[in-house]
Amino acid sequence: MSASLNKVFLIGNLTRDPELRFTPQGTAIAKFSIAVNRQYKGSDGELKKETNFFNIIVWGKAGENCSKFLTKGRAVHVEGRLQNRTYETQDKQKRTVTEIVADNVQFLGGPGGGGRAAEEGGADGAPEFGDGDGFPPDSGIGGGGDSEVPF
Repeated sequence: MSASLNKVFLIGNLTRDPELRFTPQGTAIAKFSIAVNRQYKGSDGELKKETNFFNIIVWGKAGENCSKFLTKGRAVHVEGRLQNRTYETQDKQKRTVTEIVADNVQFLGGPGGGGRAAEEGGADGAPEFGDGDGFPPDSGIGGGGDSEVPF
């Protein structure tokens, strides 16, 4: 038996508001894209900037939450898997797209700070906190508080 792994972790900003649709059975599907920036030094020693765009699909209640709370420009952490999908255009051209099917979307700080999503929970239903590190502000973990981390 050979081992396989298909796992993606991305942090980026929404390029547009999520689009929410429903299957005929009533299951929610949210679609949006994120821009992920990268900086590196080129062979000439100059600082280069690169931006990649990724299409994200979120199913079910998590998709509904993304549609409800996320807007263009908002920072998110997406955890999921890569999926290839093939379709045919109206002029019979075959196209293949690669998308990320999200298992977990965490809303990070961004325009308007934590916003309502930080108060009401992220796409996975877990509580979120304004600085986006996933820990309560007074826990002493993740830079949210002044207390020391207990060992």
